[in-house]
Amino acid sequence: MTTTGLARQLLADPTPGDVPGSPVAARILRAAAGLFYADGIRAVSADRVIAAAEVSKVTFYRHFATKDALVVAYLTAVAAAERAALAAAEAAHPDDPGAVLRGYADVLGRESCAPGFRGCPFINAAAEYADPAHPVRGVVAEHRRWMVGAAAALLGRLGLTDPDAAAEELVILRDGAMVAGYVGGEERARAVAAALQHAGAAVVAAHRPA
Repeated sequence: MTTTGLARQLLADPTPGDVPGSPVAARILRAAAGLFYADGIRAVSADRVIAAAEVSKVTFYRHFATKDALVVAYLTAVAAAERAALAAAEAAHPDDPGAVLRGYADVLGRESCAPGFRGCPFINAAAEYADPAHPVRGVVAEHRRWMVGAAAALLGRLGLTDPDAAAEELVILRDGAMVAGYVGGEERARAVAAALQHAGAAVVAAHRPA
């Protein structure tokens, strides 16, 4: 599953390790995740999360000292679940890194055109937090590094001459596919998935040894 699918699904049914501390914290985080992804982080107040989670202000701030701390927890949970999803995909195809990459592209093409799709939660968060030194941006940057590194590791197993460069190119394609899917809508899902597969294959071919 990709980041966007996890943003919508993960916190509706969290597993141990995806959420902090306690059932109450999990409930707050579930409520926040749906609101943040649907409406934007800045547009959602702490009071709105408190109402949606049906907790008191005292309880909310006992678990999350600030709204920014809640945003960091939200993004951290999505990042952890995406890493787990990639690990599961690699376990399903232990000897075929290409299958892992193709599967990611196929799922991303479908998800980016699905109802409720609002883009990558990490890109969305970066757009709302302009200060690169902010803790939210730190989580975004760390996840981005992981994403490129994970792609480079898979591409390296394919024998590419410069897997790091190819990984950067594939992540840029991923970002573009999300925009194309969001703008194009559900009827464009197959075309977006096919275009991403085709462009990704071209990147891989361009970095194969001569």
